[in-house]
Amino acid sequence: MDTLLILIPVSLTIGLIALCAFLWAMRSGQFDDLDGAAHRILFDEEDDKPDRGRPSATTGAPEDGRRKRGA
Repeated sequence: MDTLLILIPVSLTIGLIALCAFLWAMRSGQFDDLDGAAHRILFDEEDDKPDRGRPSATTGAPEDGRRKRGA
């Protein structure tokens, strides 16, 4: 019975701290966009300009028109 006199206030204090932490997270916007990061990591943003100097799949030459040396 003596342990209940200690455990009940301790558990209520821990619960109050957890509630305060949850309310702080809600007010600071921690839960605003849950799916945004998951979608951003899966889909690449397309650039308008192609990569320079990367070999073309059809000719083997870099896309900027330069030829490889020694070829």
